[in-house]
Order: sequence, then structure tokens, then C-alpha cells
Amino acid sequence: MESNGGAEASSSAGERLLGQSREFLDFFWEIARPEQERRVGGTQGLLAHLKERRKDGDLLKYTLKRLVVGLGATREASRPGFSLALAQVLQGFEEISLLSALDEIKEKYGLGKVKKKLFRNALFGNFFGVLALFQSGRLAKEPKALSECVQLLQSLSEHHAHLKDLPRKTLADIVAEIPETVFEEVLFGILEDELSAAFSTPGQLYLLLVGIQKFPRVLGPEKLKALLGTSAVVTEENIPRLVEVLKMAAKTERKDRGLPTVGLDLMKVALQEGRFELFWTDVVENGLLADHAGPCSYMCYRLLGSALPLLSLKQLKMILQGEVMRHYGVHVVSTKLPNRFKFAPEMEVLVGSFLEGCGDPKKQVAVMVGFSTLTNHGYPVVPSFWRVARHLLPDALLNYIQWIKGMFLAPDLDSCVEFATKRQEQNEKKTDMELTEHTVTRLRKWLIARLVGIAENPQIKREEEFVIDIARFCFFHAFFKTRKPISKIPETETVPSVPLNESTRAATADLFFSLLQHLNTMPALGESAEAEELRKKHLHGLAASGEPWIYVAVQYANTLLSDKKHVEAVTPFSEEAQFAWDRMLQTVEALRRREQKTLTLKTTAFQHLLLLVGIHLFKSPAECVSLLNDLQNCTKRAFGEKPKKKTSVSADGEEEEPEWVEVIVEVLLSLLAQSSALIRRVCRSVFALVCQHMTEAALRLILDVLDPQQDQDEESTVVVVEEAQKTKKKSLPDEESDDGMSGESSAEEDSSEEDNAPETESEDEGEADEAFRSMLTNVLQAGNALGGDDSDDDLDDETMMSLDGNLSALFAEQRKRVQAKKDEKEKMRKEKILRREFKIKVLDLVEVFLAKQPENPLVFRVIEPLLSVIEQSMSSDSDKQEQDYLRKTADIFTNSLCRSKQYCRNVGPIREELHDQLESLVKRACKQRDSTVALYCFSASLYLCRVLKGNVAAPEATPKKKPNSSGGSDVPVAQPPAGSLDLERAATAYKEALSLFFNKRKSPLTGSMFLDLFERHPVICKQLIPTVVKSITEGARQPQQAQACLLLQKALQMRDFKLSLSEKEWEELMRDGTRQVTKTLKAVGEFKIKVDQEKVIRCLELLSCLIKMATKQGPAVDLTELPAVLRVLGEQPGFGKSARLTDLYWHVMKLLGFARPAKEKAPPKPVADPDPVPKKQKKKGFLPATKLRKNRKKAAPVPSREEGTESGSKEAVAGKKKRKRKKNRGGGGGEGDGPERAPPAKKSPSESKENKAGRGNILEKKRRLKKKKGKKAGTPPARKGPV
Repeated sequence: MESNGGAEASSSAGERLLGQSREFLDFFWEIARPEQERRVGGTQGLLAHLKERRKDGDLLKYTLKRLVVGLGATREASRPGFSLALAQVLQGFEEISLLSALDEIKEKYGLGKVKKKLFRNALFGNFFGVLALFQSGRLAKEPKALSECVQLLQSLSEHHAHLKDLPRKTLADIVAEIPETVFEEVLFGILEDELSAAFSTPGQLYLLLVGIQKFPRVLGPEKLKALLGTSAVVTEENIPRLVEVLKMAAKTERKDRGLPTVGLDLMKVALQEGRFELFWTDVVENGLLADHAGPCSYMCYRLLGSALPLLSLKQLKMILQGEVMRHYGVHVVSTKLPNRFKFAPEMEVLVGSFLEGCGDPKKQVAVMVGFSTLTNHGYPVVPSFWRVARHLLPDALLNYIQWIKGMFLAPDLDSCVEFATKRQEQNEKKTDMELTEHTVTRLRKWLIARLVGIAENPQIKREEEFVIDIARFCFFHAFFKTRKPISKIPETETVPSVPLNESTRAATADLFFSLLQHLNTMPALGESAEAEELRKKHLHGLAASGEPWIYVAVQYANTLLSDKKHVEAVTPFSEEAQFAWDRMLQTVEALRRREQKTLTLKTTAFQHLLLLVGIHLFKSPAECVSLLNDLQNCTKRAFGEKPKKKTSVSADGEEEEPEWVEVIVEVLLSLLAQSSALIRRVCRSVFALVCQHMTEAALRLILDVLDPQQDQDEESTVVVVEEAQKTKKKSLPDEESDDGMSGESSAEEDSSEEDNAPETESEDEGEADEAFRSMLTNVLQAGNALGGDDSDDDLDDETMMSLDGNLSALFAEQRKRVQAKKDEKEKMRKEKILRREFKIKVLDLVEVFLAKQPENPLVFRVIEPLLSVIEQSMSSDSDKQEQDYLRKTADIFTNSLCRSKQYCRNVGPIREELHDQLESLVKRACKQRDSTVALYCFSASLYLCRVLKGNVAAPEATPKKKPNSSGGSDVPVAQPPAGSLDLERAATAYKEALSLFFNKRKSPLTGSMFLDLFERHPVICKQLIPTVVKSITEGARQPQQAQACLLLQKALQMRDFKLSLSEKEWEELMRDGTRQVTKTLKAVGEFKIKVDQEKVIRCLELLSCLIKMATKQGPAVDLTELPAVLRVLGEQPGFGKSARLTDLYWHVMKLLGFARPAKEKAPPKPVADPDPVPKKQKKKGFLPATKLRKNRKKAAPVPSREEGTESGSKEAVAGKKKRKRKKNRGGGGGEGDGPERAPPAKKSPSESKENKAGRGNILEKKRRLKKKKGKKAGTPPARKGPV
């Protein structure tokens, strides 16, 4: 009776638990989710729910049981969630004993009784169970549970195939968290065997290392002597075993690409024992690194990066000069090819984290110097823009800069860790002297690039003093050398130990101009009040004193030129260059005095240009002298007498001097021919200052460069820079990056040149082959004539030698001709590249002019040239550079011109000219072959319409009410103003284009163009609507007729267009539109192709719009004919193929008062006669064991009864299958799926019948299960009967 009472109590408790709210059961589903956030949310919700019902012990037991079951879940993502939830429950409810929880885990996942297929899940169940007990933070308080957990982890560590090193790592984590007394009293005896075998596996060694660092008193030298046989871990006797363990750890962590913790802890213990040098030399360099395996090498690199924060200055220098660094350098150089693992990014992270956390400037400098001296033939492996420099302290940064300068002036190759790859050693052919010179040059180029990179890096806190110092250093060593040291010029105090060669000076000069270009765009530096004021005003390119950086550079250059006693220029100025330089300085000073009186943009522009050309005298004096002379003359005219109006020829027949702005433009174009980002940026800024003074002739100079006809003129001196040096510079990657719009490949000629090119080339080759064949024949005939016979048997040796010499000379001459042709083609290709790059730069000036002077009447002169460029580029097969050119041109034309919000307001003097240009653009659009080019022409005409109409919006006044009389009024409600636009001329031009669009079968115009016209200029729309209405029936093809319907529909929906019409005109338009659509629909026949459907769809859309407007506004529109026409249309063959067409058709019919007929249902399929012979049914299998347990628990609360009949059981099974098909009729029960389902949506009318069916179902399954067990036990299969 007592047992029955206990069973009843447990069953009642189970009923109560299973009847919990769905919210509680959903917590376990959330815990099993793979998403971290949802798991945490489920855990928090479960804890809150349990704390609210803290006194409910059964609920807590059920929760514990469910969480333990989840520890060994089949889904790997679920196990951590259940482990975390169990840890939180154990932490929050200390009334649950850890030992009892561990016993439940062992009972559930006992390795001795678990099935083989569930063995892996049982292993993870045990592991995550111990992990949960550890994470609860209570293990140190319960020694018994602690010891059993440690023993369980030791047993789990034997199953390495499944758990890897997880048990040993968890064991080490437990040791690291417990107090020393607990370790000594409880765990040391258990772990003694593990600690004694520390050199066997990485996990056991890691456990020992953690114990030594955590409990140095317990694991002292005496204890280590007893455990290991040595009083320390890192000893000469233990080195071979340590190396083997570290190799095992490296290969284990191969896929994770991380440093094994055992390696880092071993290094820490070596430092603790004072034997780091022994560890690094014998274990790392002579042990791991000598293995030449990838994982071992990467482990050495990671040890190097991780050791930086732990070492002293002396130890840092030791490892940074060792073999690991050399090996790392070889790795960096040899893995530059793609698809190879590169360790450099990881090393950069390690070095960056060290520099960020290090507060000792000496250590920071030592690390930066160590990596900067890891060189391959003099060139360091770290990039010159290495980002880790942003973490340097100010003192460390200054010391590092001083080291760079000292290394540049006196290269110390002995202090570098020099290396070479095997391939480099095999291919090395230079002598020692040549190799040393080559190494010094490479090192100096990197050092100067590193110096400039620091000055340009915005992430480094830079002071103005050291930026000026770097700029002076670069400029001095690029163009000057020391005669005699002087303290006034600090750069002269140290003379280079190895003289700088031409290559180094050229690289230094390029980097100086790069730095100058960066300074020209940089805000003011420093913390002074002046610098802060400049930053607030957003003024760039100025020093804190307010002087431009380029002016500071020119002043320093003048100081060097003036002190000829102590300083000497590498390339001294000629008399002309010196005179141009002095004159430039005088002019700049005069402009600065003028600027102090009245600040003007013109003064600033001339200063910039003079300083820019003057500083470039050091780089290319021959070109800059002539430019400076032109600028001087231009400056005199600009600031002297007022210039006269330019005429092509004076009264005396002599040409007059050009305007000063024209000279400025010519100078800018000449400068843009040079490949310099600084020049390009300065030219852009200078042109922005002077573009307000632009004249038509000056603008023509710019637009002539963009003329496509210029490509055919190879003698174009404005475009092509002939120097070979500039051609080389054009192809450099740095210059390509500076010019974002330039490409790598050559630009193609126009289409006519491309068509003629193959023919010309083949003709030239044919003529060359004929000439060579003729010369060869003559040589051979001359040789045969000497012999007097056709055969060469009678030729003597002298004749043969003479013939061989002639043939050799002939073939040598032919090779020269072929090579000359190749050189000529290469030269032409490079010139094409230069021309295209130059045009891309000139587009900058056009863009600046359109942006700064949108109201200038000269803007209209830009339209035609830009369209010519677009036409030419679109008609040719373009490469990447040509595509960039086209893209930039189209962007300027669209965004800076056609879509500009500002435009010329005073067009009265050029009104007729603009109307002529508008008509020309519309005709040009109609003549195009490509609709894309036609769109640009059409957009330009719309821009001119907007300018002429004058951006005046239609009045927003409320329209007057229409009179009720049937006649209506002829006066329009509102008429938008047309401004200076001649409506008749504009409407005539667009009407011709519209007629061409509707009447020509293949037209470059599109409907979207005219839609844009209607929306922007409804005043013109009124003139074009009759053509649109007429084309609904008279269009050339069905697509044109459909477009006419669309245009009319959009026009009817525009408010401005409606306001431009009188009431009578509006009603007449409605009638005409309805009449035309009706006529079109009458002519529709069979729907054969898709075009027929599209046309009718557009007609029905327009018809729908007309009917709605007629219904709402009430104009007298005759709709009586439409129903009959639509009925005939609906009966046409192929009408019902398009669902959209059918829906629109019935939508229109509904507006006319006809309802859509109901769709007839398809007749039911006839049921086939049942087969009199029953088919043999497939034998059904048994339900899985989980289902049986679930149903058994479902029947647990029901009192036991006798077995029902077999027929009743079958009915119950059928009933359950029927309920399973409907998701809203699921029953509850069981610890698997039942409690987590929703309660039944419906209940049976009779509760007793359902209970009986459920009990019959369970009994039937019991019989099947016993029958199956009987078969397995050897029962004869023919035996049947009740169980």
C-alpha cells in the first residue's frame, strides 16, 4: 500500500509538472538553440521562473533532470547551453548538493552501461556536467565533489579521439581557480601521477606549469625533484623531452592557428626560473625551429610575438637578433605569392598590442628597430607604412625618427639581420661590392619612405616641428650636399658615410613632393591657439603661422641656395634658372604685400602657381624656366594695366597679346602634362580661384584638348609629353594610385581608325615581306652568278663565305627593321596612354568650372564638346582607361551640368543662340544610333529649356470652380510662365522628335525621355498632346501605340498640365482620348504575340484612367460604345493567356457597371471502383523506444485495467494517427516531446472514449514490443497469441 501511495504521489507530481505553462517549457527549447543570445535569454528566464517558485522542490528536481538530459544532446550546439544553464542553477540554488548533481550525471551517462552508438554523447554529457559544476563556483567548498570531478576528468582524458584535450584543459582551469590549501590537501595526492608524467603529453605538462605558477610553495624545487627528477622544469636534461612535447602541441593546434597555452606557460616558467636564454636558444631555435615543419615554425613566430611584453630590454634585443627573426623574414618574402598562408598580419597584431600596452619608450624603440633591421638585400620585410607606429609614445617616436635619419646617413649593415631565400642565393651574380651598394640603396629607399610615412600618418600625433624637420631632411638630401657643416642648417652637421647615388636622390625627391602634396591638404598641426583657429575655419595646407607649406619649403630652399659656402646643389642652377628663381621670389613677395592690403582670390592663385613652378625648378629646370617666364608676364598684365578686349587681329594686322587668364590656362595645361599628384591638386585649386575671370578663348583652350579629333593629330604638343622619363613615371603604380581615373592599358583609337588599323598593318607587313624577299633573291642570284650555274655544287669556299656574309648582313638589317617597328608601336601606345591620362586631368578643370561658375554664360559652350567625347567613346571598343574617361565625362555632364541647381539667370543677350542650340540638340538626339547617347543629348535640351523658362514655379492658388453650364469656359485655370522660352520653337522641335519616335520603326528616342519632358515642362506638353492622341491609332508599330497610351495617361494625371488647359479643352481631350482608345480596341484581332497583349494592357490602363476622371469630374464623355467593343475584345482568340490583361479587362468592365462572372468550380474527379481483390499491405514497423516511453508515461496516471479487445486497439491506433495529422490535436505527456507541446486545441466530446482509446493504443504497442523481444530471443516466428 505504501508503494502504491508513493506511486500515486509521484504520478500526481508528474501530472502537475507536465501541466506547467507553456512559457516554462519553452525555456528548455530556448536553451537548446544554437544562437548565443537566445540561449542566454532562456537561461535567465528559467532562473527567474525558478526563483519565483523557490519553495517548489518538485519543479527544481524536474529542472535539474531536464538539464542533465540536455548535457548529452545529439546536437552539439545544445550542450553548451544546457551546461551553462545547469551551472547557473547550481550557483543560484545552493540547496542542491554538487555531489547529488554529479551522482545524477554519472547515473545518466555511466560509460559502463551506455550503448555503443550513444557512447560519444555520454562522454560529452560527463564532460559538460563537470564543466557546469566547475562554472558554478562551488567546487572549492565541497572537497568530496571536487575530488570526484577530478577523477572523472582523468578518466575522460583517455578518450582523446572524441574529447581532444578538453578534459586536461578543464582540469588545469580547476587547479588555477582553487585555493592553495585545497590543492595541497585534496588534489595533490590525486594528481601526483599526472604531475610525474608531465613530459608525456602537452596536457600533463600544462597542468604542471599551471600548478608551478599558481602554487610555487607547494610545487617547490624539492617537490619537483621528487616528481620529475630535476629541481626545475627547464634544464639541459629536460630539453629533448620539452621539445617533443612542444612539437606535439604545435601539431595539435595546427587547425586553430593559435599559440598553444603550454608553450606560453613554459616560457613564463623559464622566466620565473631565470633560464629564459637556455629555453630560447635550445628549445626554440635549436629544437622547434630546426624541425622545419610549418606548425613548429608558426609556433616559434607566435612565441616571439607573445614574449615581447614579458622580456627585459636585453632579452628583447637577443631574440630580435636571433634565428627566429631570420626565419620569419624568409617566410615573409617567400609567401608574397597568392594562395599562401601569410603570418605577417598576425605578427603585426602581436607587435601592435605590445606597443599599445608598453609604457617604456626604450623597449618600444628596441622592437621597432629590431623589425626595421630585418632585411632582405637591404630592404626590410615590414612595410614602410607599418601601422603599429601609431602606438609609439612621443619620446619613442622621436628616438625612432632619429635612428632612421642616422641609419640613412650612415648605413650599418652589420646591425641588420640580413637573409636571402634559396632562390636568391642560387641566382645571385653580383660581386660583393655591387651587392653592398645595392643593399645600401635599397635600405635608404625604405628608410626615407618610412620617414615620410610617419609624417603622413594621420593616426600618429604629429607636432609641426618634427614634420618640418622631416620635410627639410628629405629636400636637402634630394637636391643638395654639404660643403662645410654649419649649425644654422642642421642637415649639414652629418655627412653621409656612403655618398648618395642618383637613384636614392630621385626616390627622395619623389617622396618629398609626395609629402608636400599631403601637407597641402592637411589641417594645421599642433595645440597652439593659432592652429586651433585655423582648424575651426577648415583651412588646409597652412602651417600654424598661417603660411602655406609650399611657401615654407620655398623659403628653406632659398636659404640653401643663398649659402653657397656651406651648401652645394647636386645639379646647380643655370643663369636662366637662377634668374627665374630670384624673379619668382620677388614677384611672390610683391603679391604678399598686395594681399595684406586687399585679399583677392586672384592674388592667392598667382602665389600658388609661382611657388609650385618655382619648387619644381629643382626637379625639371628646363620646363619650369619657360613656365615661370610666362607666369611673370601674365602677372604683370593681371595686376598692371587693365587688359584690352582680345581680338584675333589688331588694326595693324598684328596679333595682340592674349588675356592673362588665357596664359594661366596654358600654364595649367602644361603643368597637368606632368605626372604629379601635387601638381594636379594645386592646378585644380588654382583654377578654382581664377575661373571667375574665364573668357571664351581661355575656355576654348581647355575644350580643344577634349576634342576627339585631337587624337588623330600625333603632333599634338599640348597633350603629349615626349620625355622618356615621364613616360616611365606614368606607368609607376604610385602615379596610377594618385590619378584615380587613369588606367593601366592603352586607349583605343576611334572606330574609323580601328577599322583601318588591321588593313594598314597587313599592307605594311606585306610590303616589308616583298621587299625582304626581293633583297634576298638578289643576294642569292649574285652568289649563283659568280658560279655561272644554277647549282651550288661548283661554288668554292670563298664564294660561300661571301654569300654567308651577305645573308647575315641582310638578316641583321631585317631584325633591326622589325625591332624598329615594334619600338614605334610601343611609343605610339604610350603616347595614347599619356593623351588619355592628360584628358582625364583636364576634365578636372571642366568640373571645377561647372561647380564654381554655374551661372556663367560660358557654361553653354561646354555642352557640345562633352557630348562629342561621349559619342566618340561610346562608338569605339574601349579599354579600362577609356571607360574611366567616359564614366567621368558622363558624370560631369549629368551631375555638374544637367542636374545643377544653379544656372545662368541672364540669358537675354544669347536667347536666340540658346534656342538654336536647343533645336540642334534635339535633332542630334534623333540622329543617334545609340539610345544612351541620345539620352544625353535630350537631357541637355531639357537643361536648356529649364534655363530659358527660368525656374519659376506655377502659382499655388486654388483653381477656380468650373461653371455648371455645359458649354464650359475657354479660359485656362492657371498658365505656368514660360520666361525667355519661345514655346513655338521649342514645341516645334520636340514635336518633330515625337513624330519621329511614333512613326519610325527603330528610333533612338525612348518613351522615358518624353515622360521626363512632360513632367518637367508641362507648358510644352500642351503643344505635344495632339500628336500623342493621334499616335494611339497611327503609331508605326504596336510598341509606339502602347507608348502613346502611356504618355497620355501620365499627362492626364499631371496637375500642372491640367491647369494649363481650359475646361473646354480638357473635355475635348477626354473625348478624343476615349475615341482613339475605342478605335484601337476595335482593330484588335487575335492575340498572337506578347506585343499584342502589352498594347491592349496600355489601352486598358488609359481607359481606366479616362473612365475614373469622367465619373469623378463629370465631363460629357460618351461611353455607350465601349461595352460592346470590350465584349468583342474578350472573345478574341488568346485573350485569357495573360492574368494581368484579364484583371485589367474586368476592372474596366466593373467601372462600366458589369460584374465579373464567378469562376466555375472544376467538376470532381470520378472515383474509381474499389478493387475487389485487396492489395497486400506493407507491414508497418514498430514505433521507436522514445515514443513508447512517452506513451507509457501518458498512461501512468490511469488506473490499471484488463486488456481490451483487439478490434478496440486497432480503432485506438487509427484514432491516434488521425490526430497526428492535425497539429492542433496533439496530446501531452512524457519527458521527451510531450511536455514541450502546446495543449490540445480541441477536446473530444466524450473524455472517457479518448481515455479508452489511449489505453488501447498503449496496450497494443506493449504487445508488439514483447513480440519483437520474443523474436530476438529465438521464439518461432509462426507462433501467435496473446502476450
